[in-house]
Amino acid sequence: MLGFLLNDEESKEMEYLIRRELEELLMDLEDHRIDQMVKSAMKERYRTIFNLYRRIASREECMKYMPKRTGNQ
Repeated sequence: MLGFLLNDEESKEMEYLIRRELEELLMDLEDHRIDQMVKSAMKERYRTIFNLYRRIASREECMKYMPKRTGNQ
């Protein structure tokens, strides 16, 4: 297991960067021009980044980015 210490400013910056990445992935997942194979990899990346985001964000903030459940998940 790896870990690192963050001060308040660094924590807010990490939260901002992760939030931006999640928003970018959500936007790309809605793009009909992107191949399904690529979208599958993007969904996996989204889950990984979301799990990281859960460690530093409040519950209310996490709810905004909660992955949507589909029939095959």
